[in-house]
Amino acid sequence: MRIGILSRWNATCGVSLHAELIGRELQSRGHSICVFAPLKQSASKWWHHRIVKEDESYVLRVYTELSPAGEKGYLNPEDIISENLDILIVESYEKLPYEDVEKLVLTLRKREIPSIAVIHEGRHSDLGYTTLDIFEIVFVFDDRFINEVVKNKVSKAKVKILPYPCIPVSEGSRKFAEDGTVVFFSFGRQPPEEYEDYIYALRDLKREFPQLLYRIVRASDPLPVSDDWIVQEKKILDTKEIYSFLHKADIHLLPKGKTNRVVVSSTLFQTLGSMCITVAPQSRFFESLPKGDFSPLLLYKNVTDLKEKIKALIENPDLREKIKRQARLFVEENSVEQVTNKLLRFLPSKT
Repeated sequence: MRIGILSRWNATCGVSLHAELIGRELQSRGHSICVFAPLKQSASKWWHHRIVKEDESYVLRVYTELSPAGEKGYLNPEDIISENLDILIVESYEKLPYEDVEKLVLTLRKREIPSIAVIHEGRHSDLGYTTLDIFEIVFVFDDRFINEVVKNKVSKAKVKILPYPCIPVSEGSRKFAEDGTVVFFSFGRQPPEEYEDYIYALRDLKREFPQLLYRIVRASDPLPVSDDWIVQEKKILDTKEIYSFLHKADIHLLPKGKTNRVVVSSTLFQTLGSMCITVAPQSRFFESLPKGDFSPLLLYKNVTDLKEKIKALIENPDLREKIKRQARLFVEENSVEQVTNKLLRFLPSKT
C-alpha cells in the first residue's frame, strides 16, 4: 500500500513519536509511506514540539498548525490528494487545521480512498470536526478516550482501541549501582516545578545514601538548583541518546504534572524498553496501566511516599526485578510490532 500519514514528525512530542513508530514499522513491512507534516516555521512555535533531526525524503511539510495565539491553521487538500494514496492515517491532535482536514477526508472518500484517525485530543471540546464519522475507523488508546473524548462524535462501531506502542526492549549492561553510586536520570522539557518532588526526596535520602547522583538533561534552561550531586545539561535528545543515558542510570524519574485531560505518557512508552526502572507521580498519564503487582513502573502519591519507594528500590533487589519483569511483559504485549499487526487487521478490506 501507499499510506499517507498526516502528523507531526521528527519532533519531541507524543503525536510525532506515535506516527514515527507506526510509520517506520509499516515501511519495514514493504509499505510505502508519505508523511504530511507541519511547516517548520509553524511547528517551531510550540514549546513542547521541537524538530530533532532532518526529514527523510518521504516527508512533505505542507500545513500550518493553529498558533499559540489562536491563529487559524491551513492545509491545501491538493498537496495530499496529488500523492495517489491508498489510505490516509490522520494523527489527530488539537492544533490541526480541522476544517481543512475535514475537507480533505471528504474529498478522499469521494474517490474511495479511506481515512482513519488516531485520537490524541484529551477533551471532547478539543475535537474540531463536524463529526468523526468522516473517518472509516477512529482509533483510541484506551476506554477513557471513548467515554470522555470521542463520546457522541462518532458511531460506536467505528471506534477501535489501539494501544500506544512501545519501543522494543533494549536493555543496557549496567548492574544496579555497580560503581557504588545510585544514578537517577530525568530528561525533557517539563516545567521546573514538576521536578520538585524528586529534588526534595533525594535531598533527604542523600543523608542515608551519600553516593547518589541525579543527572538531568533538559531541552530548555536548567533548573534553578546548585546541589553538587545534581548534574545538568541543556540538550534536545533523540531516542538513541535517551537510551544511552538510561543505560547508564539506575532509576528513571519521570516528571509529570496533574491534568484533567485524558492523556497517556508517550515518554513512558518510549523509555520502558530500556529496562531502567521508572518512577512517576500518580496522575491521569498512568491511570490506564496495569495496577499493583502488575504495574510496569513505580507510582507515588506524595514526597513522603516517594522517599519510601525510592528507598525500597535501593534496598530491595527483588522489588527491582519484579518491576523490570512487569515492564518487559508490558513492552512485549504492546510492542510496535504487535500494535501495527492490530492496526492492519482493522484497516478496510479493500486496502
